[in-house]
Amino acid sequence: MKKYLLFITTSLLSLTTIAAQENNYVDYVTPLVGTQSKHSLSTGNTYPAIARPWGMNFWTPQTGKMGDGWTYTYDADKIRGLKQTHQPSPWINDYGQFSIMPVTGKPIFDEEERASWFSHKSEQAKPYYYSVYLADHDVIAELAPTSRAAMFRFTFPQNDNSYVVIDAFDKG
Repeated sequence: MKKYLLFITTSLLSLTTIAAQENNYVDYVTPLVGTQSKHSLSTGNTYPAIARPWGMNFWTPQTGKMGDGWTYTYDADKIRGLKQTHQPSPWINDYGQFSIMPVTGKPIFDEEERASWFSHKSEQAKPYYYSVYLADHDVIAELAPTSRAAMFRFTFPQNDNSYVVIDAFDKG
């Protein structure tokens, strides 16, 4: 009987240890929630902030035209760049912002012309990581924030015409 109780107790303790494995709760966060905004009806007025808590700056994919207010809207199908932002709300415009956009072919500086089609199926958004496939340029763009900057990785196709455009908007 003592062996039976010892076996049951040991088994229960083993199961408790397995069940107590640490969860990474940040993986449950979806930064795209609240981004389906438009002037007629807004469902959040947010942009997907890819940032560290209390970070010096935030990064976000940019689907909207510079100065439009909504940097990112879920219904959009083109990305204009990966934008560094200080914008707290779509009702307050941004300052000190710039955008980084990987392109192929000839360098394109106009944000409308360089925009690339994307699908949410090829987009991954977490507070600590963002990745998207830019179909028009055949580039995978990845972004990971740090407390004062961000790290980027661009996977270009093999060619001689791959560029990274840094756009300071409105003539700097």
